[in-house]
Formats: sequence, structure tokens, C-alpha cells
Amino acid sequence: MTTVDDRVRPELGPGGLFIAGRWRERAERRDVIDPSTGDVVTTVAEATADDVNDAVAAARAAFDDGPWARTPGRERARVLHRVADLIRSRADELVATESVDVGKPVTLCRAVDVETIAEQYEYYSALAQSLDGATRQIPIPSHAYTAREPLGVVGAITPFNFPLILSSSKIAPALATGNAIVHKPAEDTPLSALLMAEILTEAGVPAGVINVVTGSGAVAGDALLRHPGVDKIAFTGSTKVGRYAAQVAGESLKPITLELGGNAAHIIFEDADLDKAIGATIKAFVFNSGQFCMAGPRLLVAEPLYDTVLGILAQAVPGVPVGDPFDESTVVGPMAGERHLAKAQEYIALARAEGARVVAGGERLDSPGFYLQPTVLAGLPADSRVIQEEIFGPVLTVQSFRDEEEAIALANSTPYGLAAGLQTENVARAHGVAARLHAGIVWVNDWAMLDPAIPFGGVKQSGHGREYGPEALDAYTRTKSVVISLA
Repeated sequence: MTTVDDRVRPELGPGGLFIAGRWRERAERRDVIDPSTGDVVTTVAEATADDVNDAVAAARAAFDDGPWARTPGRERARVLHRVADLIRSRADELVATESVDVGKPVTLCRAVDVETIAEQYEYYSALAQSLDGATRQIPIPSHAYTAREPLGVVGAITPFNFPLILSSSKIAPALATGNAIVHKPAEDTPLSALLMAEILTEAGVPAGVINVVTGSGAVAGDALLRHPGVDKIAFTGSTKVGRYAAQVAGESLKPITLELGGNAAHIIFEDADLDKAIGATIKAFVFNSGQFCMAGPRLLVAEPLYDTVLGILAQAVPGVPVGDPFDESTVVGPMAGERHLAKAQEYIALARAEGARVVAGGERLDSPGFYLQPTVLAGLPADSRVIQEEIFGPVLTVQSFRDEEEAIALANSTPYGLAAGLQTENVARAHGVAARLHAGIVWVNDWAMLDPAIPFGGVKQSGHGREYGPEALDAYTRTKSVVISLA
């Protein structure tokens, strides 16, 4: 590790492709940008379709002929537990790499991203030991039972905003169930995927079981989607690209899980604890610079509290520490890249054109890097694109509602359904409203309460399938029935 301008930064060498347990170099390279400075920090290999073919072939051979799929669950569990141990022992390296790659504050990287993936591998190491089927009683003279088997080769395609968490949420259950994997990380943030390939191999994952191909979605991602040797796709990304991925997978009837965009509503009822509600509101829209598919960018406030809440936000939001992700006091770092910042700025400009009141923020910081002030907007019509579409930045819109029915209608009014939340001291209301919100996960009196044991996923245009929990194992196994005649 080196110290640069009082910031601890990783020593980043050029990244290669990881195929069949070996590193492969490529003359074609892609720059990796530090979002906090805009500087190039390293380069990674740009995979071709031929590289993807080789990675799939390595995974195919590892699954068909190698030991992993036939390794007892208890042995796979030991390997996954070693992965968790290595993640914690190399936490400083993972934190620094993720921070310089994505722009995440180091404090959040350590407490959230790195600890979460260690817990993911621990959780699925436990589940790897409990995969079993069931005997079935049927009237014909036979012994009948079911068995759960791995699918084969999994193509994992992951986004830029949570590289560690959203890749491990696929890789850990896929490994626990005996599959082989080809991972295509986001082209903007590939570094931690390469580091995790090292860690998985060191822990004892056999050669070919984990392969990483860096490069563009248009070339490497598309080749992985279309490859006939891939048995299942696990995709997290935008709804637009998810539709394309589903279409391509459908051409070969390949199973696919899709964790897509979100535009969650966060409802503050009149009986809410306002201190808790404001804290959760700010966390819900500034966490990871708003680059969070389960962020809470739409705040719905009961009319009697509306002006009070706007006044509190106007005072509190400008005080949220924005700055260098390697400064441990930073809460909000830069956005992950120039195009992500530009998209958020376009929505703020559209809101201004539609007559929105800018309650807080609204400007790019006058400093190197891709920083945007946390922004609060009020006075927009319910059908505004700024409210209906996913901004994916630290931008909060605030609307009022008259009663519970209107709150639920507004919350469900967008095409998305990944997450939702509400603030109330009324337990009956909490259960009743949660049941009527169109979302895969609902939080009450806080935000982003996540754990590997709690499944999440979308409805409507937020996708289908579930990650986390024992439910995730269904996406990486198939059930086989065996009936043995006793006649």
C-alpha cells in the first residue's frame, strides 16, 4: 500500500483476464478511472468474444469433468468459509480497491461492502451443507425421491455500483450449489472482481470454477449472454439492458434472474417519529451517492408534516459531509463516473425547467472528480419524469399526500417495484401498508436493513427472481426426480 496526499491507496497493477485458473494478458486495454480525481489509476484487459469462449470452455470442463460439482456440500462449505476468512484478512486491500474504483467512502466500504461479502460466504457455506431432496410416497410399488442438482455454468453479469456485494450475491450461492461461473463485471468498476478471483483461488476453489472476463457489455457481456455453453444467466443492471438480456436468454430458453432498476417510495405518516424518519430519509437517498437500486429517492409526506419536513431537510442535507472517499469523515463520495454524474445533472435541470423548488443542493462541486451535492426537490407534478424515472444519484423528490390511500397510490405509481419503506408508530398500519406496496422488500422505520438471510428482488420492471436467503439457491439448482421400481 502507498500513501498519496495523506490518503491510503492500493498499488494497482494492470489487470488481466482470469481463465482456467491462470491470468491472461491482452494488448487491448481499458482505462480505470478514480472517480474522486478523474485520473486513470490503472488499466484492465479488454476481453474479446474468443476470450469469453475460452472462459466458458474452462467453466464447462470444470463442471463436467472436475471435482467441484461432485464435492460433498460439507467440503464446499469449508472452502466458502475460508473465502470469508480471507476476505477479512485482506479487508484493507479490498476496501482501498473498491473505494478507488467506485468512489465509495472507505468507512462504508469497510463496514458495509467488505463485511457483507464475508457474511455472504459464511451464510452460503452453512446452506451448502443442507442441500437435500425428499422421499415421496406414491401408490405404485416404487422408491421415489427428489434431488437438487447444480445447473452447470453460470454467467454472472454485475453492475458498477456495488461490485463486491452484487457479484458475491451470485457467486456465493452458485458455488455453494456446485456450479462453475464466468463473471463479467461492470466495465467501469472491474478491480475488485479480479481481486476476488485471487481470494477464491487461494481458498481452494478449483481452476476453471471461477473465471473473470473484463471488458465491455457490448462485446464480452453479449458473448456471455449468447453462449450456448452457459446454462443460466444471473444479471443485475438497468431495466433497459435487463430487457435485452431476457430477450437473448429467451431465444435459447436459458433461465435468467434479473435484479433491475428501482425507484422506491419512502412514506412518512403523520404519526411517525420524525427524528428517526429524517435520519432514514437522508440515508435512503445519499447512501452510495444515490447509486443504489434500492435507494429511497421518492419521499411521500403526510400533508400536516410536509412544510416541517422540507424545512428540516433544507437545514440538514447541506451538512452531510461530501468529499474525498479516503477521508474517514466523508459520508457521500463522488459518483462512479462522468456519465453517471451527467445523467443526474440532466434530471436536476429538467426539474428546474418544470418549476421545481430546489430545497437543497443541485450543483456539481467545484473540485476534481465527479461530485454532486445531495439534492432535494419539491413541487413537481406526480407524472414528472424526475419522479417516474430512476435517477440513480443523490437526488430526492418530495411530495405530499392527504391520506393512506393516496400515499399507497403514489408509492405504486411508477413502473418499478424493488423496495419501499414507511415511517409509522402504528403497528397495524405498518403491516397493512406493507402488504399493499408493490415491492420485493419493504422497510419500516429505517432503510436498507439487509442481511444475507433476507431475500430481495423485484416486481414489475424491477425484475424477477430473488437474491439472498435460502430462496437464492433455487436459482442455481434444478430438481431431479428418481423413481425406482420395487415390483
